[in-house]
Amino acid sequence: MNALVPLPVLLPLCATGLSLAFGIRLARFQRFISVAVLTAVLALSVILMVAADRQGPLSVHLGDFAPPLGITLVADRLSGLMLTVSSAVTLCVLVYSLGQGMTDRDKETPLAVFHPAYLILVSGVSCTFLAGDLVNLYVGFEIMLVASFVLLTLGGTGPRMRAGSTYVIISLFSSMLFLTAIAMTYAATGTANFAQLATRLADLPLGVQTLIQAMLLTVFAIKAAVFPLAAWLPDSYPTAPAPVTAVFAGLLTKVGVYCMLRTETLLFPGNRLGDLLMAVALASMVIGILGAVAQTDLKRLLSFTLISHIGYMVFGIGLATREAYGGAIVYVAHHITVQTTLFLVAGLIERRGGTTELTRLGDLARAAPMLALLFFVPAMNLAGIPPLSGFIGKLGLMRAGVADGSAWAWVLVAGSAATSLLTLYVVAKVWNLAFWRAAPPGQAATGTVLESGDDSDDDSDAGPDDIPGTGDEGIATARRPEGRAVAATLHERAVTTTSRLPHPMVAATAATILFALAFTVFADPLTAYTDRAAAELIQRTPYILEVLGR
Repeated sequence: MNALVPLPVLLPLCATGLSLAFGIRLARFQRFISVAVLTAVLALSVILMVAADRQGPLSVHLGDFAPPLGITLVADRLSGLMLTVSSAVTLCVLVYSLGQGMTDRDKETPLAVFHPAYLILVSGVSCTFLAGDLVNLYVGFEIMLVASFVLLTLGGTGPRMRAGSTYVIISLFSSMLFLTAIAMTYAATGTANFAQLATRLADLPLGVQTLIQAMLLTVFAIKAAVFPLAAWLPDSYPTAPAPVTAVFAGLLTKVGVYCMLRTETLLFPGNRLGDLLMAVALASMVIGILGAVAQTDLKRLLSFTLISHIGYMVFGIGLATREAYGGAIVYVAHHITVQTTLFLVAGLIERRGGTTELTRLGDLARAAPMLALLFFVPAMNLAGIPPLSGFIGKLGLMRAGVADGSAWAWVLVAGSAATSLLTLYVVAKVWNLAFWRAAPPGQAATGTVLESGDDSDDDSDAGPDDIPGTGDEGIATARRPEGRAVAATLHERAVTTTSRLPHPMVAATAATILFALAFTVFADPLTAYTDRAAAELIQRTPYILEVLGR
């Protein structure tokens, strides 16, 4: 069983080579490779999760080199669950992107670029979840980030290049800080292996321990977009294509949260920085949701809710109790699926309404009832409406806060409740503006937005068409019968409108909704599993014994 541990990392990398070898000459085969490999990774993740739950942590030393010389990969209950959830989400997003690419002739997700970069991204995410040492964790981050640079700038448009530049600068800074922290850790302990660090860090002076802990927390807080280190996110994610934005928002930030959870429990037990973590958790919740309240663009609004709800997870890490860790793990799994779903829905709204600007949308509940349902369910889940999984995760965290009884814990419980109510207000605002109210006069288009620099073919017959009252004066449109594709340019963006949403995109979005609802249906086994995972994190001994063999 241990031999299966490296496969979630290796399979996507091997598939990347095949994808690059075939290029765009065999487009269907390339799509098949991507779907087949991610399906296999999902199956392997489930097997590893079940095996880790039944047998304890699984490890493999690549090349049979013992720590600290070799590369160690470890699958325990926490990493098994994260692998399973991330694999399911990335598979659904891939199917969504295939539907979008086939409909739009791969303008947004070109086969020659998107598929290899996406597979490398999946490999990097798997590597970070399975990493058994700081160096391999850094390598996983870099694999993931190199792929994300490519995906974020697909199409090479001005907004994407600007957002990509910000993302690159922030990522390079965090990578330099991470390397510095690794160097300091190795200089102080003589190893970067997690299991060995768990036994050696306690012998260091308290000041050295705290410095290393603070540096690692800062790195992971940047990756997770924890306030006040989250200013880069609302300007970076919304510009990318819908499937890229969805997987970035839903998954990549949770990799940072996972690393915080792993290092705080395994390397730095004792919760020395618990008060600081709870302070930034409260700030993330409040500032993030207030930012969402102020937004009128759906993607930016969802980006701010992402920052806000990261605070719930940091709340659980800051409390540092078994119940809090269990609640945080539940909430991470829930938020990966729900946040991904909402950004996929945002892509469908952009396709149907031609924009994600809420002031220019309306009447979608009547015009596209299926789209309304696809938004309503995950929106209520994000707000924590009982009995959905968002409520289960928040309830677990709030119960842990009440049981802790400290002043900070009570403040966080109150902040969690207020943030949940404001989240409900935010999603209700989106519902009222985009779905419930009548469409504003002169609504520009109903279709997908393609940010292409070459619109000469689509817009050859277009002429000026001023639409007063919408702010879209100067739109060029081609007059075609209703129900057919209509090309236009809107604010230097090529808009292709369609009356029906592509079935693969709808099916993939529905699949992520059903996956999130499964957390509600199987809430009892899920919470029991996360409780065992939390107990294993606190004990530390099973992980250390598996890796060091003593």
